[in-house]
Amino acid sequence: MRLRFHCQNRVGILRDIVAHFADYGLNVARGEVGGEQGNAIYLHVPHLLNAQLVTLKPELEAVPGVFAVRRVGLMPSERRHLELDALLSSLTDPVMSIDMEGQVVAANRAAGQLLGVRIDEVPGLSLDRYLPDLDLPELVRRNNARVNGLRVTLRETTFLADIAPLHREHLDDVASLAGAVVTLHRAERIGERIYQVQRQELRGFEAIFQASPRLEALTREARRMAPLDAPLLIQGETGTGKELLARACHLASPRGQAPFMALNCAGLPESMAETELFGYAPGAFEGARPEGKLGLLELTAGGTIFLDEVGEMSPRLQVKLLRFLQDGGFRRVGSDEETWLDVRVICATQQDLPRLCAEGRFRQDLFHRLNVLSLTVPPLRDCRDGIPALAAHFVDRAARQIGCELPTLSGAALARLGAYPWPGNVRQLENVLFQAVSLCEGGVIEPGHLRLPDAGEAACLAGLPLEGSLAEILGEVERRVLESLYPQHPSSRQLARRLGVSHTTIANKLRRHGVGGEGA
Repeated sequence: MRLRFHCQNRVGILRDIVAHFADYGLNVARGEVGGEQGNAIYLHVPHLLNAQLVTLKPELEAVPGVFAVRRVGLMPSERRHLELDALLSSLTDPVMSIDMEGQVVAANRAAGQLLGVRIDEVPGLSLDRYLPDLDLPELVRRNNARVNGLRVTLRETTFLADIAPLHREHLDDVASLAGAVVTLHRAERIGERIYQVQRQELRGFEAIFQASPRLEALTREARRMAPLDAPLLIQGETGTGKELLARACHLASPRGQAPFMALNCAGLPESMAETELFGYAPGAFEGARPEGKLGLLELTAGGTIFLDEVGEMSPRLQVKLLRFLQDGGFRRVGSDEETWLDVRVICATQQDLPRLCAEGRFRQDLFHRLNVLSLTVPPLRDCRDGIPALAAHFVDRAARQIGCELPTLSGAALARLGAYPWPGNVRQLENVLFQAVSLCEGGVIEPGHLRLPDAGEAACLAGLPLEGSLAEILGEVERRVLESLYPQHPSSRQLARRLGVSHTTIANKLRRHGVGGEGA
């Protein structure tokens, strides 16, 4: 059991507190001092029982200078460790800390995958076996300063390495080198990174392109709702920019400087979604990390959590989310301790939640809790008057990223863009135009540069070859139907619901036909 003592910062108070545990034959495994002025003491007493705490608590609160005693889930150092671990795990780039002998002290999951070992096998590995031509400790000693963009080859892959030295303070205030933190960036992704940085230069509502009167009206409405602290429900088709709008509302709110975390409820099994959102206690289940895990809610404390595709949330998670919206409390998986947080909830969905409520697949009370404030993002086909300006914006951005002269869109190309139904909305338009800029060599984007798949079931089945057996023809029909509908229903569960078959059936068919990135 872990306890927090709110107390005075006086000499001998820790001894007076610990003496009471000794009287009961209880060992204090670890203690830490916290608070801004050292006015909090944390103790880890592994064998303390609830019944003993009930007896001990009045005695402990009677110690001079002790104001209150309460149970806590984590020691401050444990929380810092979990937060750092969550941060490192979220990084897709390999990150390693090495000592001055060139051995790895700690690393994130991406580094373990790169080195070909489990994360618990990383500490103690020597980088010499992976980088025989580079003496990293000597490089750190020689420079004694940060090194950026050092080209290295590790396991036949080229990286650009950022190396930041770590210094150790001595009693005589002389700093000595303790090692370095090495971050590896894949060389072929540097251009992509520059593009992502460019995309993030515009923040908030400035990042929302308002070429259409409907989008201007949506932005005005969102600006009025952003400062409010009530839950917000954003509805719209896939690719319309629901998360971009949610981030803009967060940045324009009083929570704008606090964290913004996002979770896609459609892409995770129930158990994984629950642990990602709410975290789990130490040893909560087989295979769980012994120190437990902080959920996104705790990492977002004071900020905004964005739950995408909330209509896909399981009934069990709906109950836990409803409880959190009602009073701000929840329990980690495998824990009986309550955690209370101040977090704003913004949800998004492309489904008809009232219909799901009528069918018993979404809780009516949760829908009303989420639907305090609501915004509906229009599909691109309803904002066709804004397509020319939006297309010019994407072409300019693509040309800057690729480093080529700015091409123009021919009248025929603009006409084709205006006539297309855009099932993937703004995201699809952006992708098509980036590809068109990369294909264009003559300075003018023509219709032939626009790789637009046929949209709609009739167009999808046009020109169907009738050679072969009936099974082969029906297989081709099945493939084309799946390819046509998957962009509007981009998960096996959504597509199964649309076609009225089981999730397993659709998952197998998607895998068989290689649709949606699920190759055979």
